[in-house]
Amino acid sequence: MKARSAILRIAGAAVAAGVLAWIAAPDGAAGGSATESIATKAIADEGPGDAVEYFAYPNADKILAEQKIKLKKGDGHILLTECTGAPDLMEVFSHKHEKACFRVIGDKGYLSLEIPEVFGIKGNNYAARVEMSAGTERKTFTVNKNAWTAVGETADGQGRDFVLLEIRTSK
Repeated sequence: MKARSAILRIAGAAVAAGVLAWIAAPDGAAGGSATESIATKAIADEGPGDAVEYFAYPNADKILAEQKIKLKKGDGHILLTECTGAPDLMEVFSHKHEKACFRVIGDKGYLSLEIPEVFGIKGNNYAARVEMSAGTERKTFTVNKNAWTAVGETADGQGRDFVLLEIRTSK
């Protein structure tokens, strides 16, 4: 009787161990319980996703449709604004647009955009550099603080049209 009882205990323990192993390995793989896997999956599926910031310019589609200025992305420190003649605004002159004005806030700023046929920029009290292109050629211009700077066509010996691509500012 003792031998039979020992065999039943061993068999029972083996079955219990097998059941526990089966529960602990979802879909037949090791590593966590099925209950844990289901609970984790449900929470992951229902919870908010990762916060990813692409720095896209707000209302860019509306601005493009209304003002024909393509604002791509930036750090939020260079903002398109109404041209009021205020001395703290950066003013961009283009043959395609009368004038586009930007307010700069913070210690430094970045804005990726497209304004065609830019020929002059009036700087503000920030140090600024602009990246422009004429066809496949790219050029960087330093914008004078609180003064007019010839850029693009007016600074090009060939008088080519340039597209304003980036504005970078710093205090």
